[in-house]
Amino acid sequence: MVCKKCTVAGRVQGVFYRATCANRAAELGVHGYARNLPDGRVEVLACGDEAAVGVFVEWLWTGSSASNVVSVEVADAPQYRERPPTGFRTA
Repeated sequence: MVCKKCTVAGRVQGVFYRATCANRAAELGVHGYARNLPDGRVEVLACGDEAAVGVFVEWLWTGSSASNVVSVEVADAPQYRERPPTGFRTA
């Protein structure tokens, strides 16, 4: 189990980015969340199998068909390994 917290910048709000994240996470068995930040970025928490999380984090560069990602900052989030979220939610 690994957990990564990612901050995604670009045109990622109002373009179904979070909903598309939730769909891709479900396909990969990744748990966590995607939520809008006040500055226009999206924060994504991804927890699960190391390989699946790796694929998901790379996919964050793609996003929805209407998004335009310009950066993805990735940090380890070990505090979630003990009690990882269940499912994937958007906020």
